[in-house]
Amino acid sequence: MSRATKIVATLGPASSSPEVLERMIRAGVDVMRLNFSHGTAQDHIDRAALVREVAKRVGKEVAIMADLQGPKIRVGKFDGGKTMLEPGQSFILDGATTELGTNARVGLDYKELPRDVRPGDTLLLNDGLLKLTVDAVRGAEVHTTVVIGGELSNNKGINKAGGGLTAPALTGKDMEDIKTAMSFQCEYLAVSFPKNATDMEMARQLANVAGEPFKHKAALIAKIERSEAIPVLESILRASDGIMVARGDLAVEVGNATVPALQKKMIKMARELDRIVITATQMMESMIVNPVPTRAEVSDVANAVLDGTDAVMLSAETAAGKYPVETVEMMSTICIEAERAEEISLDAGFTNKLFGRIDQSIAMAALFTAHHLGCKAILALTESGSTALWMSRHKIHVPIYGITSQVNSQRKMALYRNVRPLLMPSFADRDQALARAEALLVENGVLKPGDTYAITVGEPMGYPGGTNMLKVCRVG
Repeated sequence: MSRATKIVATLGPASSSPEVLERMIRAGVDVMRLNFSHGTAQDHIDRAALVREVAKRVGKEVAIMADLQGPKIRVGKFDGGKTMLEPGQSFILDGATTELGTNARVGLDYKELPRDVRPGDTLLLNDGLLKLTVDAVRGAEVHTTVVIGGELSNNKGINKAGGGLTAPALTGKDMEDIKTAMSFQCEYLAVSFPKNATDMEMARQLANVAGEPFKHKAALIAKIERSEAIPVLESILRASDGIMVARGDLAVEVGNATVPALQKKMIKMARELDRIVITATQMMESMIVNPVPTRAEVSDVANAVLDGTDAVMLSAETAAGKYPVETVEMMSTICIEAERAEEISLDAGFTNKLFGRIDQSIAMAALFTAHHLGCKAILALTESGSTALWMSRHKIHVPIYGITSQVNSQRKMALYRNVRPLLMPSFADRDQALARAEALLVENGVLKPGDTYAITVGEPMGYPGGTNMLKVCRVG
Protein backbone atom coordinates (compact mmCIF):
# COMPACT_ATOMS: atom_id res chain seq x y z
CA MET A 1 0.00 0.00 0.00
CA SER A 2 1.45 3.37 -0.97
CA ARG A 3 1.17 6.23 1.51
CA ALA A 4 -1.77 8.65 1.26
CA THR A 5 -0.72 11.08 4.03
CA LYS A 6 1.96 13.52 2.93
CA ILE A 7 5.15 14.47 4.80
CA VAL A 8 6.38 18.05 5.20
CA ALA A 9 10.01 18.32 6.33
CA THR A 10 11.92 21.43 7.38
CA LEU A 11 15.23 22.23 5.71
CA GLY A 12 18.05 23.26 8.04
CA PRO A 13 21.72 22.66 8.87
CA ALA A 14 21.14 18.90 9.32
CA SER A 15 19.50 18.47 5.93
CA SER A 16 20.95 21.08 3.57
CA SER A 17 23.59 18.92 1.93
CA PRO A 18 22.57 17.50 -1.48
CA GLU A 19 23.26 13.94 -0.24
CA VAL A 20 21.02 14.13 2.86
CA LEU A 21 18.32 16.03 0.97
CA GLU A 22 18.25 13.38 -1.75
CA ARG A 23 17.95 10.59 0.82
CA MET A 24 15.10 12.44 2.56
CA ILE A 25 13.17 12.89 -0.69
CA ARG A 26 13.68 9.23 -1.57
CA ALA A 27 12.51 8.32 1.96
CA GLY A 28 9.21 10.07 1.30
CA VAL A 29 9.30 13.87 1.75
CA ASP A 30 6.56 15.53 -0.34
CA VAL A 31 6.98 19.17 0.74
CA MET A 32 10.13 20.98 1.90
CA ARG A 33 9.56 23.80 4.41
CA LEU A 34 11.90 26.80 4.40
CA ASN A 35 11.72 28.49 7.82
CA PHE A 36 12.10 32.24 7.32
CA SER A 37 12.76 32.71 11.06
CA HIS A 38 16.35 31.72 10.28
CA GLY A 39 18.78 32.65 7.52
CA THR A 40 19.07 35.39 4.92
CA ALA A 41 17.03 35.91 1.77
CA GLN A 42 19.92 34.50 -0.28
CA ASP A 43 20.07 31.40 1.96
CA HIS A 44 16.44 30.65 1.11
CA ILE A 45 16.91 31.33 -2.59
CA ASP A 46 19.89 28.94 -2.63
CA ARG A 47 18.04 26.25 -0.67
CA ALA A 48 15.00 26.48 -2.93
CA ALA A 49 17.25 26.02 -5.97
CA LEU A 50 18.87 23.00 -4.27
CA VAL A 51 15.44 21.42 -3.57
CA ARG A 52 14.42 21.86 -7.23
CA GLU A 53 17.73 20.42 -8.44
CA VAL A 54 17.73 17.37 -6.14
CA ALA A 55 14.02 16.64 -6.72
CA LYS A 56 14.63 16.67 -10.46
CA ARG A 57 17.52 14.23 -10.02
CA VAL A 58 15.31 11.92 -7.93
CA GLY A 59 12.49 12.21 -10.47
CA LYS A 60 9.88 13.43 -7.98
CA GLU A 61 8.25 16.84 -7.87
CA VAL A 62 8.45 18.29 -4.35
CA ALA A 63 6.52 21.37 -3.28
CA ILE A 64 8.26 24.21 -1.43
CA MET A 65 6.60 25.91 1.53
CA ALA A 66 7.93 29.30 2.62
CA ASP A 67 7.06 29.76 6.30
CA LEU A 68 7.03 33.42 7.37
CA GLN A 69 8.48 34.36 10.75
CA GLY A 70 5.63 36.60 11.87
CA PRO A 71 5.93 39.07 14.77
CA LYS A 72 8.87 38.61 17.16
CA ILE A 73 7.07 38.38 20.49
CA ARG A 74 10.25 37.68 22.42
CA VAL A 75 12.45 38.80 25.29
CA GLY A 76 15.77 40.45 24.45
CA LYS A 77 19.30 39.19 25.14
CA PHE A 78 21.01 38.50 28.48
CA ASP A 79 24.46 39.27 29.77
CA GLY A 80 26.02 35.81 29.49
CA GLY A 81 23.23 34.58 27.21
CA LYS A 82 20.85 33.40 29.96
CA THR A 83 19.67 33.70 33.56
CA MET A 84 17.94 31.51 36.13
CA LEU A 85 14.56 32.65 37.49
CA GLU A 86 13.39 31.37 40.88
CA PRO A 87 9.73 31.00 41.94
CA GLY A 88 8.56 34.00 43.98
CA GLN A 89 11.17 36.45 42.71
CA SER A 90 10.33 39.73 40.96
CA PHE A 91 11.24 40.13 37.31
CA ILE A 92 10.77 43.11 35.00
CA LEU A 93 10.11 42.94 31.26
CA ASP A 94 11.35 46.33 30.04
CA GLY A 95 10.30 47.68 26.66
CA ALA A 96 12.57 50.74 26.96
CA THR A 97 15.95 49.25 27.85
CA THR A 98 18.60 48.48 25.24
CA GLU A 99 21.03 46.99 27.76
CA LEU A 100 21.68 43.27 28.17
CA GLY A 101 19.35 41.49 30.59
CA THR A 102 20.10 40.46 34.17
CA ASN A 103 18.39 38.31 36.78
CA ALA A 104 16.20 41.33 37.63
CA ARG A 105 15.08 42.57 34.20
CA VAL A 106 15.35 42.01 30.44
CA GLY A 107 14.53 44.01 27.34
CA LEU A 108 11.81 43.18 24.83
CA ASP A 109 11.82 42.66 21.08
CA TYR A 110 8.05 43.15 21.38
CA LYS A 111 7.81 46.77 22.57
CA GLU A 112 3.99 46.78 22.66
CA LEU A 113 3.79 44.23 25.52
CA PRO A 114 3.16 46.91 28.24
CA ARG A 115 0.07 48.07 26.30
CA ASP A 116 -1.29 44.53 25.92
CA VAL A 117 -1.19 43.35 29.54
CA ARG A 118 -2.71 44.35 32.89
CA PRO A 119 -2.28 43.19 36.49
CA GLY A 120 -3.42 39.61 37.01
CA ASP A 121 -2.50 38.45 33.49
CA THR A 122 -0.38 35.33 33.09
CA LEU A 123 2.65 35.39 30.78
CA LEU A 124 4.22 32.17 29.54
CA LEU A 125 7.82 32.20 28.33
CA ASN A 126 9.88 29.67 26.37
CA ASP A 127 6.92 27.59 25.10
CA GLY A 128 5.22 27.68 28.48
CA LEU A 129 8.12 26.31 30.53
CA LEU A 130 8.26 29.51 32.62
CA LYS A 131 5.21 31.24 34.09
CA LEU A 132 4.98 34.86 35.30
CA THR A 133 2.08 36.79 36.82
CA VAL A 134 1.77 40.49 35.95
CA ASP A 135 1.76 42.67 39.10
CA ALA A 136 1.84 46.14 37.55
CA VAL A 137 2.55 48.05 34.35
CA ARG A 138 4.63 51.20 34.83
CA GLY A 139 5.34 53.02 31.60
CA ALA A 140 7.38 50.68 29.42
CA GLU A 141 7.96 48.24 32.30
CA VAL A 142 5.92 45.12 33.02
CA HIS A 143 6.52 44.10 36.66
CA THR A 144 5.95 40.41 37.30
CA THR A 145 6.33 37.67 39.89
CA VAL A 146 7.81 34.34 38.82
CA VAL A 147 5.35 31.47 39.43
CA ILE A 148 7.23 28.68 37.66
CA GLY A 149 10.94 29.34 37.30
CA GLY A 150 13.77 27.92 35.28
CA GLU A 151 16.42 28.95 32.81
CA LEU A 152 15.56 31.85 30.50
CA SER A 153 17.91 32.48 27.59
CA ASN A 154 18.19 34.98 24.74
CA ASN A 155 15.19 35.72 22.52
CA LYS A 156 12.76 33.22 24.04
CA GLY A 157 9.12 33.64 23.06
CA ILE A 158 6.38 35.28 25.14
CA ASN A 159 2.73 34.19 25.13
CA LYS A 160 -0.20 35.57 27.08
CA ALA A 161 -2.49 32.90 28.51
CA GLY A 162 -5.84 33.24 26.77
CA GLY A 163 -4.37 35.36 23.98
CA GLY A 164 -4.76 39.09 23.50
CA LEU A 165 -1.38 40.25 22.16
CA THR A 166 -1.98 42.84 19.44
CA ALA A 167 1.07 42.18 17.26
CA PRO A 168 0.14 42.28 13.54
CA ALA A 169 0.44 39.00 11.65
CA LEU A 170 2.58 40.54 8.89
CA THR A 171 5.70 42.50 9.81
CA GLY A 172 7.96 44.54 7.53
CA LYS A 173 10.33 41.57 7.41
CA ASP A 174 7.48 39.27 6.35
CA MET A 175 6.59 41.61 3.50
CA GLU A 176 10.15 41.47 2.19
CA ASP A 177 10.23 37.70 2.71
CA ILE A 178 7.07 37.32 0.61
CA LYS A 179 8.94 38.96 -2.28
CA THR A 180 11.83 36.54 -1.78
CA ALA A 181 9.49 33.54 -1.67
CA MET A 182 7.73 34.61 -4.85
CA SER A 183 11.07 35.08 -6.61
CA PHE A 184 11.65 31.30 -6.44
CA GLN A 185 7.92 30.60 -6.88
CA CYS A 186 7.15 28.69 -3.71
CA GLU A 187 3.98 26.62 -4.03
CA TYR A 188 2.85 27.34 -0.47
CA LEU A 189 3.19 30.42 1.72
CA ALA A 190 2.57 29.85 5.45
CA VAL A 191 1.43 32.91 7.40
CA SER A 192 2.31 32.96 11.13
CA PHE A 193 -0.08 34.17 13.86
CA PRO A 194 -3.08 35.31 11.76
CA LYS A 195 -5.93 36.52 14.00
CA ASN A 196 -8.63 36.78 11.35
CA ALA A 197 -9.48 36.46 7.65
CA THR A 198 -8.26 40.01 6.97
CA ASP A 199 -4.69 38.98 7.86
CA MET A 200 -4.87 36.20 5.24
CA GLU A 201 -6.47 38.46 2.62
CA MET A 202 -3.67 40.98 3.09
CA ALA A 203 -1.03 38.25 2.77
CA ARG A 204 -2.67 36.99 -0.43
CA GLN A 205 -2.73 40.47 -1.91
CA LEU A 206 0.96 40.98 -1.16
CA ALA A 207 1.84 37.52 -2.54
CA ASN A 208 -0.15 38.07 -5.74
CA VAL A 209 1.55 41.42 -6.36
CA ALA A 210 5.01 39.97 -5.68
CA GLY A 211 4.25 36.93 -7.87
CA GLU A 212 2.85 38.91 -10.81
CA PRO A 213 6.22 39.36 -12.64
CA PHE A 214 6.60 35.56 -12.57
CA LYS A 215 2.93 34.85 -13.42
CA HIS A 216 2.84 32.86 -10.19
CA LYS A 217 0.24 32.50 -7.46
CA ALA A 218 1.12 30.64 -4.28
CA ALA A 219 -1.41 28.81 -2.13
CA LEU A 220 -1.76 30.29 1.36
CA ILE A 221 -1.59 28.30 4.60
CA ALA A 222 -2.85 29.95 7.81
CA LYS A 223 -0.91 28.79 10.87
CA ILE A 224 -3.43 28.54 13.70
CA GLU A 225 -1.33 29.66 16.67
CA ARG A 226 -3.43 32.27 18.47
CA SER A 227 -6.45 31.73 20.68
CA GLU A 228 -8.17 34.63 18.83
CA ALA A 229 -8.12 32.54 15.64
CA ILE A 230 -10.29 29.75 17.08
CA PRO A 231 -13.67 31.56 17.17
CA VAL A 232 -13.15 32.83 13.58
CA LEU A 233 -11.63 29.61 12.24
CA GLU A 234 -14.19 29.18 9.46
CA SER A 235 -13.63 32.66 8.04
CA ILE A 236 -9.85 32.17 8.19
CA LEU A 237 -10.24 28.85 6.34
CA ARG A 238 -12.40 30.46 3.64
CA ALA A 239 -9.73 33.16 3.13
CA SER A 240 -6.95 30.54 2.88
CA ASP A 241 -6.09 27.48 0.83
CA GLY A 242 -5.34 25.50 3.96
CA ILE A 243 -4.36 25.65 7.61
CA MET A 244 -1.57 24.38 9.80
CA VAL A 245 -2.50 23.05 13.23
CA ALA A 246 0.51 24.74 14.88
CA ARG A 247 0.25 23.05 18.23
CA GLY A 248 3.22 24.74 19.96
CA ASP A 249 2.15 28.38 20.35
CA LEU A 250 -1.54 27.41 20.30
CA ALA A 251 -1.08 25.06 23.27
CA VAL A 252 0.69 27.76 25.27
CA GLU A 253 -2.22 30.17 24.72
CA VAL A 254 -5.19 27.80 25.15
CA GLY A 255 -3.63 25.09 27.35
CA ASN A 256 -2.18 21.72 26.39
CA ALA A 257 -5.31 19.78 27.30
CA THR A 258 -7.47 21.77 24.87
CA VAL A 259 -5.35 21.10 21.78
CA PRO A 260 -6.22 17.46 20.86
CA ALA A 261 -9.94 18.24 20.52
CA LEU A 262 -9.14 21.46 18.64
CA GLN A 263 -6.91 19.48 16.28
CA LYS A 264 -9.78 17.15 15.42
CA LYS A 265 -12.17 20.07 14.95
CA MET A 266 -9.74 21.90 12.64
CA ILE A 267 -9.02 18.87 10.48
CA LYS A 268 -12.73 18.10 10.13
CA MET A 269 -13.65 21.69 9.25
CA ALA A 270 -10.81 22.02 6.73
CA ARG A 271 -11.91 18.87 4.90
CA GLU A 272 -15.56 19.97 4.87
CA LEU A 273 -14.58 23.32 3.34
CA ASP A 274 -12.32 21.68 0.70
CA ARG A 275 -9.16 23.09 2.28
CA ILE A 276 -5.92 21.29 3.04
CA VAL A 277 -4.60 20.78 6.58
CA ILE A 278 -1.15 20.13 8.02
CA THR A 279 -0.60 18.86 11.57
CA ALA A 280 2.64 20.19 13.07
CA THR A 281 4.86 20.60 16.15
CA GLN A 282 6.75 17.97 18.15
CA MET A 283 5.40 15.03 16.17
CA MET A 284 8.68 13.10 16.40
CA GLU A 285 10.50 15.42 18.83
CA SER A 286 12.55 12.71 20.55
CA MET A 287 14.14 11.75 17.22
CA ILE A 288 16.09 15.00 17.28
CA VAL A 289 18.53 13.05 19.46
CA ASN A 290 17.27 9.42 19.42
CA PRO A 291 17.17 6.94 16.52
CA VAL A 292 13.63 5.76 17.42
CA PRO A 293 10.48 7.68 18.49
CA THR A 294 8.55 7.25 21.71
CA ARG A 295 5.33 5.20 21.71
CA ALA A 296 3.40 8.41 22.43
CA GLU A 297 4.85 10.05 19.31
CA VAL A 298 3.90 7.05 17.18
CA SER A 299 0.32 7.31 18.50
CA ASP A 300 0.29 11.08 17.92
CA VAL A 301 1.24 10.74 14.24
CA ALA A 302 -1.16 7.81 13.74
CA ASN A 303 -4.07 9.72 15.31
CA ALA A 304 -3.49 12.72 13.05
CA VAL A 305 -3.61 10.35 10.07
CA LEU A 306 -6.82 8.73 11.31
CA ASP A 307 -8.32 12.21 11.83
CA GLY A 308 -7.78 12.81 8.11
CA THR A 309 -4.92 15.31 8.03
CA ASP A 310 -3.40 15.91 4.59
CA ALA A 311 0.12 16.05 5.95
CA VAL A 312 2.22 15.62 9.07
CA MET A 313 5.14 17.98 9.57
CA LEU A 314 8.68 17.68 10.90
CA SER A 315 10.46 20.79 12.21
CA ALA A 316 13.67 20.54 14.27
CA GLU A 317 13.66 16.75 13.67
CA THR A 318 14.90 17.28 10.09
CA ALA A 319 16.28 20.83 10.37
CA ALA A 320 18.71 20.23 13.23
CA GLY A 321 18.27 16.63 14.38
CA LYS A 322 20.80 13.79 14.31
CA TYR A 323 18.54 11.44 12.30
CA PRO A 324 16.73 13.42 9.57
CA VAL A 325 16.46 10.56 7.06
CA GLU A 326 15.51 7.95 9.66
CA THR A 327 12.82 10.27 11.03
CA VAL A 328 11.20 10.60 7.59
CA GLU A 329 11.37 6.82 7.08
CA MET A 330 9.79 6.18 10.48
CA MET A 331 7.04 8.75 9.92
CA SER A 332 6.23 7.20 6.54
CA THR A 333 5.94 3.74 8.10
CA ILE A 334 3.61 5.02 10.84
CA CYS A 335 1.37 6.76 8.28
CA ILE A 336 1.06 3.61 6.14
CA GLU A 337 0.16 1.44 9.13
CA ALA A 338 -2.45 3.94 10.34
CA GLU A 339 -4.00 4.15 6.87
CA ARG A 340 -4.41 0.38 6.79
CA ALA A 341 -6.72 0.67 9.79
CA GLU A 342 -8.91 3.42 8.30
CA GLU A 343 -12.60 2.73 7.95
CA ILE A 344 -14.08 3.93 4.66
CA SER A 345 -17.61 5.31 4.95
CA LEU A 346 -17.85 7.08 1.61
CA ASP A 347 -21.62 6.70 1.22
CA ALA A 348 -22.26 8.44 4.56
CA GLY A 349 -20.05 11.32 3.44
CA PHE A 350 -22.30 11.99 0.45
CA THR A 351 -25.61 11.86 2.32
CA ASN A 352 -27.45 15.19 2.17
CA LYS A 353 -24.46 16.84 0.45
CA LEU A 354 -25.28 19.37 -2.26
CA PHE A 355 -22.96 20.08 -5.21
CA GLY A 356 -23.40 23.41 -6.94
CA ARG A 357 -20.78 22.84 -9.64
CA ILE A 358 -20.60 20.34 -12.48
CA ASP A 359 -16.87 19.66 -11.99
CA GLN A 360 -17.37 19.03 -8.27
CA SER A 361 -20.27 16.64 -8.98
CA ILE A 362 -18.13 14.72 -11.48
CA ALA A 363 -15.34 14.42 -8.89
CA MET A 364 -17.75 12.97 -6.32
CA ALA A 365 -19.27 10.60 -8.89
CA ALA A 366 -15.78 9.30 -9.72
CA LEU A 367 -15.12 8.53 -6.04
CA PHE A 368 -18.45 6.76 -5.58
CA THR A 369 -18.05 4.70 -8.74
CA ALA A 370 -14.42 3.73 -8.10
CA HIS A 371 -15.21 2.71 -4.53
CA HIS A 372 -18.13 0.46 -5.45
CA LEU A 373 -16.56 -1.03 -8.60
CA GLY A 374 -13.25 -1.71 -6.87
CA CYS A 375 -11.27 0.34 -9.41
CA LYS A 376 -7.47 0.15 -9.27
CA ALA A 377 -7.10 3.93 -9.63
CA ILE A 378 -8.89 7.22 -10.24
CA LEU A 379 -7.32 9.45 -12.90
CA ALA A 380 -8.18 13.16 -12.78
CA LEU A 381 -7.08 15.13 -15.84
CA THR A 382 -6.85 18.60 -14.31
CA GLU A 383 -5.29 21.94 -15.19
CA SER A 384 -5.52 23.62 -11.77
CA GLY A 385 -5.64 20.51 -9.55
CA SER A 386 -9.10 21.39 -8.17
CA THR A 387 -10.73 18.11 -9.22
CA ALA A 388 -8.03 16.10 -7.45
CA LEU A 389 -8.37 18.33 -4.36
CA TRP A 390 -12.12 17.71 -4.11
CA MET A 391 -11.62 13.98 -4.49
CA SER A 392 -8.97 14.01 -1.77
CA ARG A 393 -11.40 15.45 0.82
CA HIS A 394 -13.05 12.02 1.18
CA LYS A 395 -11.31 8.95 2.58
CA ILE A 396 -10.99 6.21 -0.02
CA HIS A 397 -8.42 3.45 -0.46
CA VAL A 398 -8.39 3.88 -4.25
CA PRO A 399 -5.35 6.01 -5.18
CA ILE A 400 -6.07 9.27 -7.02
CA TYR A 401 -3.71 10.37 -9.80
CA GLY A 402 -3.77 14.08 -10.57
CA ILE A 403 -2.62 14.37 -14.18
CA THR A 404 -1.76 17.89 -15.32
CA SER A 405 0.27 19.76 -17.92
CA GLN A 406 1.12 22.49 -15.38
CA VAL A 407 4.26 21.97 -13.25
CA ASN A 408 2.95 24.37 -10.61
CA SER A 409 -0.27 22.35 -10.28
CA GLN A 410 1.73 19.13 -10.11
CA ARG A 411 3.80 20.48 -7.22
CA LYS A 412 0.78 21.86 -5.35
CA MET A 413 -0.94 18.47 -5.56
CA ALA A 414 2.07 16.96 -3.75
CA LEU A 415 0.40 18.14 -0.51
CA TYR A 416 -3.08 16.69 -1.19
CA ARG A 417 -3.90 13.54 0.74
CA ASN A 418 -4.07 10.37 -1.38
CA VAL A 419 -3.17 12.27 -4.59
CA ARG A 420 -0.18 11.25 -6.72
CA PRO A 421 0.59 14.11 -9.13
CA LEU A 422 1.85 13.30 -12.63
CA LEU A 423 2.90 15.58 -15.48
CA MET A 424 1.58 14.96 -19.01
CA PRO A 425 1.59 17.19 -22.10
CA SER A 426 -1.75 18.82 -22.90
CA PHE A 427 -3.79 17.46 -25.80
CA ALA A 428 -6.47 19.28 -27.80
CA ASP A 429 -8.12 15.95 -28.60
CA ARG A 430 -9.96 14.23 -25.75
CA ASP A 431 -9.44 10.65 -26.96
CA GLN A 432 -5.71 11.24 -27.37
CA ALA A 433 -5.52 12.61 -23.83
CA LEU A 434 -7.41 9.64 -22.37
CA ALA A 435 -5.20 7.14 -24.22
CA ARG A 436 -2.01 8.91 -23.11
CA ALA A 437 -3.18 9.06 -19.49
CA GLU A 438 -3.84 5.31 -19.45
CA ALA A 439 -0.44 4.65 -21.06
CA LEU A 440 1.24 6.85 -18.42
CA LEU A 441 -0.27 4.79 -15.58
CA VAL A 442 0.69 1.53 -17.30
CA GLU A 443 4.27 2.80 -17.76
CA ASN A 444 4.39 3.71 -14.05
CA GLY A 445 3.30 0.18 -13.10
CA VAL A 446 0.00 1.33 -11.57
CA LEU A 447 -2.27 -0.31 -14.14
CA LYS A 448 -1.94 -3.60 -15.99
CA PRO A 449 -4.14 -5.37 -18.59
CA GLY A 450 -7.56 -6.19 -17.18
CA ASP A 451 -7.53 -3.46 -14.49
CA THR A 452 -10.53 -1.15 -14.20
CA TYR A 453 -10.07 2.57 -13.53
CA ALA A 454 -12.18 5.75 -13.46
CA ILE A 455 -11.07 8.85 -15.33
CA THR A 456 -12.41 12.42 -15.29
CA VAL A 457 -11.79 15.03 -17.97
CA GLY A 458 -13.13 18.34 -19.24
CA GLU A 459 -14.39 18.99 -22.75
CA PRO A 460 -13.28 21.16 -24.47
CA MET A 461 -9.78 20.40 -23.18
CA GLY A 462 -7.45 22.76 -21.34
CA TYR A 463 -9.83 24.97 -19.37
CA PRO A 464 -9.48 25.17 -15.57
CA GLY A 465 -12.72 24.21 -13.82
CA GLY A 466 -14.07 22.53 -16.94
CA THR A 467 -14.24 18.89 -15.77
CA ASN A 468 -17.57 17.59 -17.06
CA MET A 469 -17.09 13.92 -17.95
CA LEU A 470 -16.54 10.63 -16.08
CA LYS A 471 -15.54 7.47 -17.88
CA VAL A 472 -14.93 3.98 -16.49
CA CYS A 473 -12.36 2.01 -18.50
CA ARG A 474 -10.65 -1.37 -18.53
CA VAL A 475 -7.02 -1.66 -19.64
CA GLY A 476 -6.88 -3.73 -22.84
